[in-house]
Formats: sequence, structure tokens, C-alpha cells
Amino acid sequence: MLKKPETLFVLGYMLLPLFALLSAIVGLTMILGGNKIMGIIVLVVITQVFAFGAFFALRARKTALLQGPDTGE
Repeated sequence: MLKKPETLFVLGYMLLPLFALLSAIVGLTMILGGNKIMGIIVLVVITQVFAFGAFFALRARKTALLQGPDTGE
């Protein structure tokens, strides 16, 4: 299922960037609210995990599209 270009499109262009944006907002509000250590951890670690996940999903989608249709189902 994670090798289908349609699924990787949804992950790479929609869900993971949205989660990265939301976690960045949460991290910034935590920093501004006074919880600086956890806010920095959320901002640096969690946001980057979602951002790099989107990048790798798009790379996997590109390779799946270049391989052509998969007839192994």
C-alpha cells in the first residue's frame, strides 16, 4: 500500500506537510507560553521528522512512477 503513487502523493503533498506545519505551530506556542525546552524539542525534532518524511515520500513516489505500473498484486 505504501508503494502506490497515489498513497505517496497524499502523504508527500498533503498529510506530512500539514503535520509539519501543525507541529511547528504547536512548538512555537509552547515556546511563547513558557515551556521552552519542550517547545524547542517539538519544533526541532518533530517538525523535521514530518518534513523529511514528506521529502522521502515524494522521492519514493517518483521512483514508483518511473518503474511503471506494478502487476504484482
